[in-house]
Amino acid sequence: MSGLTIAVHHVRAALGGARRLGIDTAPLLQGAGIPPLLLADDRARVTAEQFTRLIRALHQATDDEFLGLGPVPSRRGTFAMMCHACLGCPDLGSALDRATRFYRLFPGGPDLAVALRPDDGPAVLTVRSALHRHDEAAFLAACLLLIWHRLAGWLIGRRIPLHWAQFAHPAPAHADEYPALFGCPVHFGAPYTAAGWDAHWLTAPVVRDQPALAALLRRAPADLLGRRDYGTTVAEQVRRSLAQALRSPAPARLPEAGEIAARLAVSPATLRRRLRAEGTSYQRLKDTVRRDAALTALTAGREPIAALAARIGFSEDTAFHRAFRRWTGTTPGAYRLAGVTPRPGEAPPPGPPVPRGQQS
Repeated sequence: MSGLTIAVHHVRAALGGARRLGIDTAPLLQGAGIPPLLLADDRARVTAEQFTRLIRALHQATDDEFLGLGPVPSRRGTFAMMCHACLGCPDLGSALDRATRFYRLFPGGPDLAVALRPDDGPAVLTVRSALHRHDEAAFLAACLLLIWHRLAGWLIGRRIPLHWAQFAHPAPAHADEYPALFGCPVHFGAPYTAAGWDAHWLTAPVVRDQPALAALLRRAPADLLGRRDYGTTVAEQVRRSLAQALRSPAPARLPEAGEIAARLAVSPATLRRRLRAEGTSYQRLKDTVRRDAALTALTAGREPIAALAARIGFSEDTAFHRAFRRWTGTTPGAYRLAGVTPRPGEAPPPGPPVPRGQQS
């Protein structure tokens, strides 16, 4: 199944705290199935599962749920206790109020708040903490916003659409990653980091119980970063339709833009205009879905490259190789070989041959 992939910029940022603590990050990367050499390539990407494994390893190695990036450490287990405190609340608003008050008990912790804007405006979740000790503060603030938004949706068992997200830092080089992560328009250089959603969600009842929380905590909070619980923007609806077309074991035929427009009950011109307003296009989304499906397949298994190319809609191997080099700067065969993590004492298995003329 096609899944979201993560830019290498986020991987580098996640490692910053561990490196300052003198922790050898190479074994952590290898344990997550991420080749350390991949970090040198700005175009490189990792799967959501790889990123989740890395975050869990960093939590353990640093003994800090902020990965060594915050003003003070947040010991492992803090997030879990906050979640336990939320379960007894009748609705999401009171759960978030209790959770934010819980974190204010710890000096140097994030100053989180949920407020209602006047004139029946949206509810606003803010991250106002002094997370600017290190260069990776922007990454940590974005992670906190993601985790808290996704946790809120988990508590009520519903996807909460975001109207917007804003960040206190200037737009980074990889700013185009943010709309896909948050599923909404994103702005930079704001007075503080925040996201807005409809206020009525605060009255939704908390539906999770202790067994459900136990299941969540086996992988959280790291897993909340890798989950994709959106689908609220036009771009994400298009992306989901394209991803569904790639799930068939038979060679894929990706729907054309006109077919997608018909499914969404809009004209092709309206679809193009809405995607443009969200900073993307049908062709860009098509390339992204194919890229993420290819990276996930190359990381996860031994599917022959020719079969993979056909499955994600390429009529010729050479066209797939050209596209893959444009996406990542390398070939599918080289990427697969680089991603192999052998067991101790075991040599990596040979990758499939790269067609003549396609070698790195």
